[in-house]
Amino acid sequence: MKGIDIKLLRAFVTLAMKGSYSNAAKDLFLTQPALSKQIQTLEHLTGGDLFLRGRHGASLTVFGQQLFSKANELLQAHIEFLNYARDINSKNREKLFMGFGISTFQQVPKWIKQFHQRVPECEIVINHLPSSVQMKMLLEGRLHIGFVRMPVSKGLASYILYEETLALAMLKNSDLNKMNIQAALSAYPLLQLDPSTNPCLAEQTAHFLQSNQLKAVPVSATDDMTSLLALIAGGNGVAFLPASVRTFLPANVNLLMPVERQIRWDIGVVWNPKIKSHRRDEFLRLVVAGDTPVVA
Repeated sequence: MKGIDIKLLRAFVTLAMKGSYSNAAKDLFLTQPALSKQIQTLEHLTGGDLFLRGRHGASLTVFGQQLFSKANELLQAHIEFLNYARDINSKNREKLFMGFGISTFQQVPKWIKQFHQRVPECEIVINHLPSSVQMKMLLEGRLHIGFVRMPVSKGLASYILYEETLALAMLKNSDLNKMNIQAALSAYPLLQLDPSTNPCLAEQTAHFLQSNQLKAVPVSATDDMTSLLALIAGGNGVAFLPASVRTFLPANVNLLMPVERQIRWDIGVVWNPKIKSHRRDEFLRLVVAGDTPVVA
């Protein structure tokens, strides 16, 4: 006997259970003529009539009743096989868990895209996390790669990508941009991201203000960078941000680079060398090879 397509068994079982060509066709997303053709094909392959067609729908013949349980069993086995295959594939699918911060907002997504082009079967799960949290997760084995403010915790390996510095983000306005940092801070509220979710930036801002004896009381406005930039674009205040945010500023927001004593720190990629991961090492090679220093 010629092999039977699983869709013919599905049509047979569905029609037998629904007892109506119109209802079965609707469940199978078929037209009634298409369903009739599939049933006729199966009848030809099995060598007998499967249904009695009448005014009230379709009912199984004796022959159809004898085949129904086996057909339903085969159909269920097919569904179970596909579910099993998907489950195995999901478990076997490789994943890289990665953390990043504000200073790597631009570059990390580009590296991910390049990596996916080379290794499409590897899934990357990425989260915006403070540097301290990333390093803790790396040590615990819950993260494969982190992009953090240096220095790193003992036990972690790292590669410095570039130097970062602070800049004052403000509304693009001719008068405002002629001001020095203290004048701008006196004219507008100093907004900042929530220190509980962005402790490194809050620490750098406080250090800069103290080092330069600048007067300002930071106001925790939001824990989301997009919202903070929107507030600045609306003229609600100014904020100290890593200079690398210049790559995704709103059109009407400008950066004022301080002439005062500057605070600088290194941004690096970090990993746990005690944990072996072939895919992680592939990603690290891409980062190191494609490293383009950002000039603050």
